[in-house]
Amino acid sequence: MPTLIANLFALALLVQTAGAPGRVVNLVLPRSLNKDEGVAVQLKLGVIERGAVIQVKTISGKTVGTISPYGIRSGNEAGTYTLSVPTEEISNNRLSLRITLNYGSGKRAPTAQELRSVKLSIIPSGR
Repeated sequence: MPTLIANLFALALLVQTAGAPGRVVNLVLPRSLNKDEGVAVQLKLGVIERGAVIQVKTISGKTVGTISPYGIRSGNEAGTYTLSVPTEEISNNRLSLRITLNYGSGKRAPTAQELRSVKLSIIPSGR
C-alpha cells in the first residue's frame, strides 16, 4: 500500500509540473553516497542574453540555486557554475532537475547553446 501511495504522489507531481517551463534534466550518480559525502551539480553555460538568469529547481519545486552571470561581455560564454544539492533530493542515486532561463518577464527552457552541459558529482561534505 505505501508503494501505491508513493507512485500516485509521483504521478501527481509529474502532472502538476508537466506544463511548467524549463528543461528537465535526469542525472545519475556514479555510485552510492557515503555518509561523509555530498552532491553538487555543475552547469556549463554558453552565450546568454545580458540580464538573463538561470534557475535550477528539483522536480518537486525546491530551489537548488540561481545563476546570475553579470559582468560577462556580450557574446562571450557565461562560464561554469557549481551548485550544492541537498542529499535528501537524491533517490536511488538519481536526481531530476528543472532548469529555466528567466529573461525579462518570460521563462523558458534554455537552448543547447545556452546550457551546454549539466553534470552531477560527489563531493566531500565538509562536516
